[in-house]
Amino acid sequence: MFNRNEFERCLPEEVGISSSAILDLLDTLETEGLTEMHGLMIMRHGKICAEGFWAPYAPGMPHMCASLTKTYMGTAIGIAIGEGLLTLDTRLSEIFPEYIPEHPSEYFDELTVRHVLTMGSGMTAFPEMAGGWVKNFIAMPLNHRPGTYFWYNSVGSTFLGKVIEKLTGMDVYEYLSEKLFPYIGINPRNIFHGLAPEGEDMWAWRTVSTTEDNLRLMKLYLSGGVWDGVRILPEDYVRLATTPQIDNESTGSRARGDLENCSGYGFQMWMCSYPGAYRADGAAGQFSVVIPSKDMIIAMNQNAPGFNPNKVLKKLWEVLMPGVADDVIPADEEVQKTQQLLAYRLKHLAIASPEYKPYAAAKETASGTYKVRSGSFDLYCLGMFAPEAAPCREFSIHFDEMEGYVEWVSVDNTACRVEFALDGSRRYNRFRSPWQFAEKCYANGVWESDTCFRLEELWPENNSTKTLWFEFSDGGCSVFQVKGGLPGQPITKLETIGVKLI
Repeated sequence: MFNRNEFERCLPEEVGISSSAILDLLDTLETEGLTEMHGLMIMRHGKICAEGFWAPYAPGMPHMCASLTKTYMGTAIGIAIGEGLLTLDTRLSEIFPEYIPEHPSEYFDELTVRHVLTMGSGMTAFPEMAGGWVKNFIAMPLNHRPGTYFWYNSVGSTFLGKVIEKLTGMDVYEYLSEKLFPYIGINPRNIFHGLAPEGEDMWAWRTVSTTEDNLRLMKLYLSGGVWDGVRILPEDYVRLATTPQIDNESTGSRARGDLENCSGYGFQMWMCSYPGAYRADGAAGQFSVVIPSKDMIIAMNQNAPGFNPNKVLKKLWEVLMPGVADDVIPADEEVQKTQQLLAYRLKHLAIASPEYKPYAAAKETASGTYKVRSGSFDLYCLGMFAPEAAPCREFSIHFDEMEGYVEWVSVDNTACRVEFALDGSRRYNRFRSPWQFAEKCYANGVWESDTCFRLEELWPENNSTKTLWFEFSDGGCSVFQVKGGLPGQPITKLETIGVKLI
């Protein structure tokens, strides 16, 4: 069953939000260097009053969730509680008695589902993934009494997935596909998740979904766990999940002046500094924010570096929320002009265009096949979903007037090809990842000098970028690459020497 009722669309003023405030928010996000926006949806009183996507991102394109995935995981636990399969106070020793070590940690028998949901298990280190991951998790020392110390991590969320598997006989994807997605209008075929090492299901940070999927998830919470008259989550579970259940001051955020990460934590979701607000939250600013006092949800996908995601939240409070009224805003002639301007703006959003530098002295002789003499590198990435899967030992590069391509055969004998544009646009490439969903790549090239060519790859589903430099000289080619596209990750520059084959 997949029953998707489309949300009603309306003008912002019809639900008491100033179009001018939304325009100001767009200006702030696009001009203050806080973020690269990918998608934005604003709902109030159950109606979508603003939505926009920065090309090449699009409303139906799945986008990396990062740790927003954890809120999907917490929802699965809530549904299982509603079905009577467990309670918040069910002890892990009751669920996995076969894995209890001979000498368990001092506090182990106190550890419950509630503690894992709130990041308060008492652990402060990760278990080894190899050699029986669940057993290793249960054997981890608890350095704090459960419920007394906040330690944000993904291992607990992944462990909750094992709880679902044990109690239902289904993995989390199967369980949510039956119990959640069809009811709230999420197409299960458009939700994907990756695996951790040892093939473990990773419902902690490896999911991709659309901006609207994430909004729909949080509308379920705003609606008290009920969707179209059907109760999906227990009312009490929703109340607890969306209010502070543990003090998360241990993050050190308050000392940095960042209130968004120390305003409390519920069940696999964060509390906000704005009174009563809470959010599903993933790295680089994958937000679905609920403001109950305003009957409002703001869903965002973006690529915000470092601590900027929480600065983006601050801009929501400072720029957007003052434009939210208690009632309908009359649409006089000036307001109507602003509405038209906002509608036009939202239809024409795009991330920055590539540079246009298609010519160089080396371009005429650079095309050819190159044998890698030292080191190794890869020409596409799978971002958060897999290791760099196609290390290159030999590659061919070809330049036409306004486009080109790179071809190579990876060490596992997979034929690979990335086409790139030289005309100031991006070429679309499509791959099939090991996790059975399509990987999109938009690629462009720029000649930085007479001998140096820069290849830029944008991987929208991963929220990742990849940049490689090809330096052509003396009939050979030196290749440099920057790996990783997520803000805050270390950037490493690797050198590989290619010798042209005659």
